[in-house]
Formats: sequence, structure tokens, C-alpha cells
Amino acid sequence: MTYKSFNSSLFSIQKSIQNVRAILFDMDGTLVDSIPFHQEAWLRFLGNHGIHLRPEDFHAQNHGNLNEMIRRFFPHEASREKRLELGEEKEITFRKIYQPFLKEINGLTAFLEALKHHQISCHLATMGDQNNINFTLDGLRICHFFDTITGGHEVLKGKPDPEIFLKSMEKAGVNPESALAFEDSGGGIRSAKAAGLQVIGIATTHSKKELLEMGCIEAFSDFVEVLEEIKKPTVHS
Repeated sequence: MTYKSFNSSLFSIQKSIQNVRAILFDMDGTLVDSIPFHQEAWLRFLGNHGIHLRPEDFHAQNHGNLNEMIRRFFPHEASREKRLELGEEKEITFRKIYQPFLKEINGLTAFLEALKHHQISCHLATMGDQNNINFTLDGLRICHFFDTITGGHEVLKGKPDPEIFLKSMEKAGVNPESALAFEDSGGGIRSAKAAGLQVIGIATTHSKKELLEMGCIEAFSDFVEVLEEIKKPTVHS
């Protein structure tokens, strides 16, 4: 299969997309189904500091980068050093909880290999910090697939602000017309769309129907389904 036929097959789901040269991936919930473990880590961490929340109450406040969330839950903590310590404590808690369960979304490595083979570059745009990025990419042995990596520690505003995707595209040297984003959450979808990107959803956090309602051009259960879509014959009108 040539680059051109691969590209047109991949995006036959949305004929208006042309000349895609780069794909920007979210990490948590997109490469790995880690969102429930992050929530568990937050609730455990906050509880250790005397902040007891119901899952639904936490969910309403679960947006932004790590620094924004620490400020939200510890508004009277003036020390930057202490806020950094608190953030790292939460992430250490997450990694300890998730370590035994770390696995890729089905079909991810095969999809990344297909993109690399057909010279479509891959870029990470995640709210995760560097330690969590290393934990995930190294644990899955997929770091070498990504041409650039942009983490939440590199931006001032977290998703749904578009800063993370704008910075990722800047690093990649692409514009929204030649790129596409993979996301799983409402905040991530809004972030990518605000940066001018079209978005494909991975249905971990939300159903396919919900992802489409949030603005995705298509939604899949996993990357096995994405690859199956690629393999379908392209129908020419």
C-alpha cells in the first residue's frame, strides 16, 4: 500500500481531510486506559490531606494541568516548592496504583508502526508531567515512535485551553490543516478543536456516541478498529 492510498484509506471517514502529515495524540485515556486510576490516585491523595470528595464532586473539578489542579485543591498553599511537592506526591501515588495494570489501548503499537511506515509523524500532547510520560512511554516501549513530546509541565493553561496542541504543532512544524488529533475526553476534544484540529475519539472515557456529540469526526473503541477501518477498500464516487 502506498502512502497516498494509506492516507486516503485512513481518512475516508472524513473526505474533507487531505494531506495529513502528522497525528497528535493525547496520552491518558487515549494511549492507555488510565483515567480511572488517576481518579483513584487523586481521591486517595486528597484524602491523605484531609480533603474527602465523592467521585462525582472530584470529576467536576478534574480539568487543567497538574499545577492548576493543585492550586484548586490547595488554594491557601502559597509556597511554589510545596505545591510542586504535592503534585509529585499525587503522581507517585498514581504510578504505584497503575503500575501493575499498565497496558496500551488494543492495537496502539500496530497503528504507530503503520503511521511510521507511511511517513506520518506522531506527536504527544498530554497534560501528564515528564515522569508520567516516561512511565507510560517507556513502560509500553513506544517512545521511539514520537517525533516530539509536549507535556503539561510545558504549558501555563491545561486543556480545554488549546495551548498544549498549539505548542505541539509548533514543535512538529505543522498547521491544523495537515494534522489530526486523537483524544478521549471532552476537555481534550475542545482543546484540539480550539487549536483548529479535527479530532478522532477513542472510547475509553466516553461512548462513541458521546464523542461524536462532543465534536469528533469519528470514534473508535480502540486502535484495532482504526486499523480495520484503514483496511477497508476505499469507495470512489
